[in-house]
Amino acid sequence: MNPLRYDLKIIASWIAPGSKILGLGCGEGDLLYWLKREKQVIERGIEIKESKVVKCIERGLSVLQGDINEEIQDYPDNAFDYAICSQTLQQVYEPVALIRSMLRVAKMGVVSFPNFGHVKIRLKLMTSGCAPVTKELPYSWHNTPNIRVLSLEDFKHFADQAEFKILKKAAINTNDGQGKKVTVLPNLFAGHGIFLIGKE
Repeated sequence: MNPLRYDLKIIASWIAPGSKILGLGCGEGDLLYWLKREKQVIERGIEIKESKVVKCIERGLSVLQGDINEEIQDYPDNAFDYAICSQTLQQVYEPVALIRSMLRVAKMGVVSFPNFGHVKIRLKLMTSGCAPVTKELPYSWHNTPNIRVLSLEDFKHFADQAEFKILKKAAINTNDGQGKKVTVLPNLFAGHGIFLIGKE
């Protein structure tokens, strides 16, 4: 099995053994598979791409194909301990509705996303005058799945507006699967943010 990506390792460290997990936009199920194997979680996942759902099912994961905004509505209140939305929030049309749904179906949520406030992105925009393309954001403006640009500071303000609590956070940089936490000026120097959230 491939080693877990650094950002997923941090998320996994926040998950209690034996928990009930809902993975939103779970991709090929790397995190769900690791949590099921190493922490004996009870997993469910939602993924829109059929090929990725097939990969999840081949790994023995319980994942259905569909839009996370629609499919999450079928779950009852407090059905899970954690709802995880990793590297997907910036692709969601209605983030407030999704966060509220996450915290309806789960006691806590985990959200991670690329930090558009990173110094490299700011400099590329300033020097080139064009939409930045970086290792963390490898798409051009015309083919990117990212419909929202947000920084770590934006997410903190969003928490106040959408009325949820940030329980834990990590600002990180990654490089070839390795990574490190960023503690000095994270909104400027971190490539990604990871947040554990809960109800107000």
